[in-house]
Amino acid sequence: MHARRLILASSSPYRREQLRSLGFDFDTDSPDIVENMNPDESPCEIALRLSREKAIVVAARHTESVVIGADQVAEIRGEVLSKPGTEAKARTMLAKLSGNQAQFHSAVTVIDQQREVESFVETTGIEFRCLNTSEIAKYVELDQPLNCAGAIKSESRGSLLFRRVTSSDPSALVGLPLIQLSQILRSIGINPLN
Repeated sequence: MHARRLILASSSPYRREQLRSLGFDFDTDSPDIVENMNPDESPCEIALRLSREKAIVVAARHTESVVIGADQVAEIRGEVLSKPGTEAKARTMLAKLSGNQAQFHSAVTVIDQQREVESFVETTGIEFRCLNTSEIAKYVELDQPLNCAGAIKSESRGSLLFRRVTSSDPSALVGLPLIQLSQILRSIGINPLN
């Protein structure tokens, strides 16, 4: 048990479930920022900046808490793949990913009670198998990945689309890289195993 209040600066149900699965006691607060993309930034830099912006906004509202901000940006050959929003856009996005390699940059920023900031990015490489039109349509119908970067839900049926995944943290693809995040939280005294 710890006295520090932990806040997840996110409205993502996937990130909430990830943090909950490890036994962390936390609250959530949606940062409600405009997630714009600057053309002079790489996809990795975009994810890192957005994770920082989310953490800063929420930390300003919870000055006595430890705040976690996170963002994920998917890319294929330098092109950012955002959240599709519609089934038609999800199908188009998955057709583009078919037979290709993509990177998913999962960024995290932690602001502790002393307002010290620590950020990192965990990149996951995915090699997609060749997908036919009916597989894509069925996947979108079943998983409804409309609010997911790159139109995939790795925690659901997404692995049916993959040929290979490369990452040093298997949790990163869902959106919250738990290995390094847990190390940071332990370093400031937050550990569900204590």
